[in-house]
Amino acid sequence: MALNKLVDSRDVRFVLFEMLEVDKLNKYAKYADMDRDTLEATLDLAEQIAMEQVYPANAPGDKEGSKYLPDTKGVKVPEVYKPAMKAYNEAGFIALATETEWGGMGLPEVLFQSCTEYFSAACLAFTMYPMLTIGCANLIKNFGTDELKKIYLEKMYSGQWGGTMCLTEPDAGSDVGALKTKAVKQADGTYLITGTKIFISSGDNDLYENMVHPVLARIEGDPAGTKGISIFVVPKFFPNPDGSLGKQNDVVCAGIEHKMGIKGSATCTLSFGDNGKCVGWLLGEERKGMKIMFQMMNEARLFVGNQGLSVSSAAYMHAITYAKNRIQGAHVTQMLNPDAKGVQIVQHPDVRRMLLWMKSNVEAMRMLSYLAGYSLDFAHAADGEAKKEAQALVEFLIPITKAGNTDLSWLVTAEACQVYGGYGFCGDYPVEQFARDSKILSIYEGTNGIQSMDLAMRKLLMNPEQYNYSIYKKRIKETCAKAKGVVDDKYIAMVEKGVAKMDEVVNKMKEQMAGGKFLNLFATATPLQVAFRFLTHAWLHLWSLTLATPQMKKLVGDAKGADRDAILKDNAEAAYYAGKVLSAQFYIGAEFHRYFGQIDYLLSDESAVIKTSDEIYTGAPAE
Repeated sequence: MALNKLVDSRDVRFVLFEMLEVDKLNKYAKYADMDRDTLEATLDLAEQIAMEQVYPANAPGDKEGSKYLPDTKGVKVPEVYKPAMKAYNEAGFIALATETEWGGMGLPEVLFQSCTEYFSAACLAFTMYPMLTIGCANLIKNFGTDELKKIYLEKMYSGQWGGTMCLTEPDAGSDVGALKTKAVKQADGTYLITGTKIFISSGDNDLYENMVHPVLARIEGDPAGTKGISIFVVPKFFPNPDGSLGKQNDVVCAGIEHKMGIKGSATCTLSFGDNGKCVGWLLGEERKGMKIMFQMMNEARLFVGNQGLSVSSAAYMHAITYAKNRIQGAHVTQMLNPDAKGVQIVQHPDVRRMLLWMKSNVEAMRMLSYLAGYSLDFAHAADGEAKKEAQALVEFLIPITKAGNTDLSWLVTAEACQVYGGYGFCGDYPVEQFARDSKILSIYEGTNGIQSMDLAMRKLLMNPEQYNYSIYKKRIKETCAKAKGVVDDKYIAMVEKGVAKMDEVVNKMKEQMAGGKFLNLFATATPLQVAFRFLTHAWLHLWSLTLATPQMKKLVGDAKGADRDAILKDNAEAAYYAGKVLSAQFYIGAEFHRYFGQIDYLLSDESAVIKTSDEIYTGAPAE
C-alpha cells in the first residue's frame, strides 16, 4: 500500500488560486515580483522535499526520540532529522515569507502556510524546530536594536542558529503573570537573568550551532502581573563580533520531557543563571514583554492550527489508501450470498461515511488556515478600510483556527485509526503515531480553553461594537449572495440560518456581560468556539461549493450512473470537482446540523456548571 501523497495538492491549489486568488496579490507593491509560476514551483519543491526527505524521518524519529545527555547537559535529536533539515534550509523554506532585505524570499504568508502543511504532514515533530526559529527571528526583526538584528538575523533566517519561546514556568503556565524569572540591570545595559523555564520546545538540540532564547522575565522592582513583564534575548553561546561563537552563556538544559507524541521534538527544562552569570539583552521597551511576545504567540497559533490541518491530512490520506486496498467482507448488497467475494472496505457505506466526514473536515481546515494566512498578507499589503477589515478578520479567525483545527485533529486521527480497525491501534501502522502526535496541539501555544475565552471576550464581547464579528458576518453575507443561482437554495438557507442563530447567542451573551454574569460567559466559551468552528466551516464550504459546482457541471454535465463513473475514472479534474461538491454538500447538508445543537446549548439557561462546588468532584481532598 504505497502512499504517494500526504496532502491533496489539487485541493491546495483550489484554495490558493480559485478561492483566494493568491497570485493576484502581485498587484500590491509588496508582492509585485511574484507570479503564479513561482508559487507553483515553490509548492512542488515543498512537496518533493517533504515526501523524499522529511517523511522518511517521521517513524524512525518517533522511535528514536530526542535524548538528554546528562554529562554535557545537551540534547541529541533523532539522527534522521539532520539531512532532512539540511534540505529544508538549503531550499530556503525557513525564510520563505521573510523580506528579501533579511535574506528571505518575500513571498506571502499563505504560501508559507501551504508549504508548511506538506512539511508538518510529513513529520510534525520535525517542523517544530524551524517554526520556533522563524518566530524568534521575527521578534528580533520587529523589536530588536540594529545591533541585535545584525548579530542574529542572518544566522537564524539561514537555519544556522535556532530559536525558542520561553514563557512557561513550574508555577506559571497559562497564568504567565505569575512568573518568577528575574532580570537585574547591569551598568553596561545588559541584564542578569535567573529562573527556570519548562516545556520549552526545541530548548536544546544538536541541529543548530547556537540557540537563541526570547525569555520573559520581570526586571527587579517592576510590578507584579503581566504589566510588569519584559522580554530578553538570551543566547546559549555569546556571539563574537565576527559572527563566530564565543563562550557559553549561563543557561543549560536540565532535562527533557518523555511524551505521548512528537517524541523527536525536544521539550526541555532550561535553567538560567544557576551561577549568576546569565546575560540577556532587552528586546523592545521595559514592561512591554507580553505585548511583544503576543506577536510570536499569534504567529505560533496560526502555525499550530496548520499543524492540526497537516496531521489530519496525513491521517486522512493514509486512511484512503488503506480503505482502497484492504479486502474485508462482502458488499452489503451481497451480504446474504455465501459465495460473494470480499470487497475493498471503501465500498462499505459506513467506511464511506467516515472518509467523507474526514474529507469534509480536512478541506474545511485547509480553507480556514489558508484564509487566515491570506488575510494576514492582505492586511500587510492593502491600506485604508480594506486593511482594517482584513486585520479584523484575521484577529477573529486566529482562535477559531488554532482551537478548531486542533480539536478536530484529535477526532480526525482517531477516525483514521477506526478505518484501519485493529491495525489502527498498532504501532506497525502510521495512523497510531498521528493520533499520539495530534493530542499536544490542543494544549500548547495557549490551551484551547484559553483560545475560546480569547474569542468570546477579547475578539467578540470586548471588541467595540463587535467590529470583528461584523466583518466576519459581512464576508459570509457576500458568499451567500454569490451562491444564489449557482447552488441549491437549501445550502444557502442553512448558512443564513446559522448566522441568524449565532446573532441570538451573541445578543444573549451581551446581556449576560451587561448584567455582570461573567461566570456564565466563561463557562460557555468553549461551546461558543465549537459553534463558530461549525459556522465558519459551513461558510467556507458554501464558498467552495459556489466555485466547484459550475466546474463540475462543465466536466460531468448531466451524466449519471455508469456514464458518470466512467467520466470520473478517466478525468481527474472531473473527479476532483465532483468530490469537492459532495464534500461541501455533505458538510452543510448533514454535518452542519450538529451546529444547531451547540446553539441550543448556548441559549439554554442551564447553570449547573457555575453552581458546582469542589466537593462534588470525587478524588483526594485538596491539601
